Amino acid sequence: MKIKLTAYLKPYALFVVLAPLSMALEVFMDLQQPALMAVVVNDGILAGNLGVITSTCLKMLGAAIIGMIGGVGCSIFAVIASQHYGADLKSALFRKIESFSFNEIDRFTTGSLVTRLTNDVTQLQNLVTMALRMFVRAPLMCAGSIVMALSISIKYGLIILVCIPILVILITIVFKKTTPVFLTMQKKLDKLNAILQENLSGIRVIKAYVRGDYEKKRFNEANEDLTKTSLFTMKVMAVISPVMMIVMNAVVIAVIYIGGHQVQAAEIRVGDIMAAISYMTQILMTLMMMSMVFTMIPRAKVSADRVREVLSVQSAITDGPKTDEIQQGNILFENVSFAYSSGSGELVLKDISFEIKAGEHIGILGSTGVGKSSLVSLIPRFYDATAGRILVDGIDVRDYNLHALRAQIGFVLQESVLFTGSIADNIRWGDPDADDEEIRNAARAAQADEYIAVMTEGYDSILGQRGLTLSGGQKQRACIARALLKRPKILIMDDSTSALDLGTESRLNAAINSDLLKGTRITIAQRIASVMNADRIIVMEDGKIAAAGTHDELLKSSDIYRDIYASQMGEGHRYG
Repeated sequence: MKIKLTAYLKPYALFVVLAPLSMALEVFMDLQQPALMAVVVNDGILAGNLGVITSTCLKMLGAAIIGMIGGVGCSIFAVIASQHYGADLKSALFRKIESFSFNEIDRFTTGSLVTRLTNDVTQLQNLVTMALRMFVRAPLMCAGSIVMALSISIKYGLIILVCIPILVILITIVFKKTTPVFLTMQKKLDKLNAILQENLSGIRVIKAYVRGDYEKKRFNEANEDLTKTSLFTMKVMAVISPVMMIVMNAVVIAVIYIGGHQVQAAEIRVGDIMAAISYMTQILMTLMMMSMVFTMIPRAKVSADRVREVLSVQSAITDGPKTDEIQQGNILFENVSFAYSSGSGELVLKDISFEIKAGEHIGILGSTGVGKSSLVSLIPRFYDATAGRILVDGIDVRDYNLHALRAQIGFVLQESVLFTGSIADNIRWGDPDADDEEIRNAARAAQADEYIAVMTEGYDSILGQRGLTLSGGQKQRACIARALLKRPKILIMDDSTSALDLGTESRLNAAINSDLLKGTRITIAQRIASVMNADRIIVMEDGKIAAAGTHDELLKSSDIYRDIYASQMGEGHRYG
């Protein structure tokens, strides 16, 4: 189903109607000016009648004031409608992006989504503003001026009939030339924004590896590529104005030439020629402005398609009917296989089956890329299994309401993501209703209190964007505190202690094993020391479960586990 972006204008229908009505008033008053000017010249100046000059000039002034009121009103109403339209469109896009599953997030780059939310919406806002003004003014002004010009002399109508097709053909050619180029230009803008975002977020890495010159070159190449495309469109559009000026000047010359002969033949008067020139100028100036508006349409069309593409996305993951909350935290994987929809289609998990009892602590171990993170991402339905099913407390996760499912799962991701605000605000994400003491308890358990306490503002200390003012280990502990504050029935820690020393990690595990967490716990780790005290350890290899058991059992039965143990603990350790 194609999304109609005009639907977002419906709440502002009053302003959408008032803007054209106000513009119609302005146009009507503007059309009176040349006719009144003809009266001033013919019956006032040439006749030497000062009274006619005075009264007619007052009428012209009154018409100008009324026209100004109409024009200002149109501008205000158009701006109100377009600004609210843009704001609602941005809100709709943001809500849609927030509803994306990881499958949809993988489809779009961050830079592309940012461009669609900002630049593309702005293009549509500008088009709405111009449409409510120029798309109303142009046809009314053209039609009115043609009627008024014809009322002076039929010959002027023939001049108009010759000129208008020339201008229409010119605008059509420009439209066809620029539409595909604008699509390319928006894609190149996406690329430029992506490079800029990567550099801003990774500036420390760039400086650490002395890659500034390389990144400058990469940015300059993308910027130059965008500039070349922009210049092409500007060059094409730049043709319009000079050509239209030539046409306009030719029309004025033609009117003066024909009018001169008509005056000599006493067919019309001098004031009528001046009025005709004014009407012709109004027509051509209106068409010239319309041509500039038409050059916006190809770009706005591309922007509309890009906005519509995001709004039309149907999330692969939808709410199930079950609003039950997780009570125990029992997890069962039944013949689960999984492949990323945005990838090659190759299975990253293959026929996985195992059960985690409620309250059990499971460690998942394996080398990079064996599917550990993919496995646990299926539990809160960041992705859905390609085959098989996952049950939590006997209910298929696909049958759960997403909020009910995720509300009882604490997930500490590999990447420690914090937001601008205080440390307390970031930890409070786990429970918005938590008081200060509960926040401190969670921080103590996560071993974060020790560094927060020495900060100048303590828990009220403001973090930089993405927590850049904290070290890697400090960010990890703040994220763990956030998850612990939630007191989830299921806690998933995806390699989230990699930046902690063994002593801090040991104290963290002891605190988590206390009364703070009574639910099921899954720990993904690269280090055996992080999972060796788990109730069971699952060893993964090539998307499959290679071995499972306690630490001691795996030392006896699993070659893979023994190799990992030997590489990390040293050959001097006995295998039990």
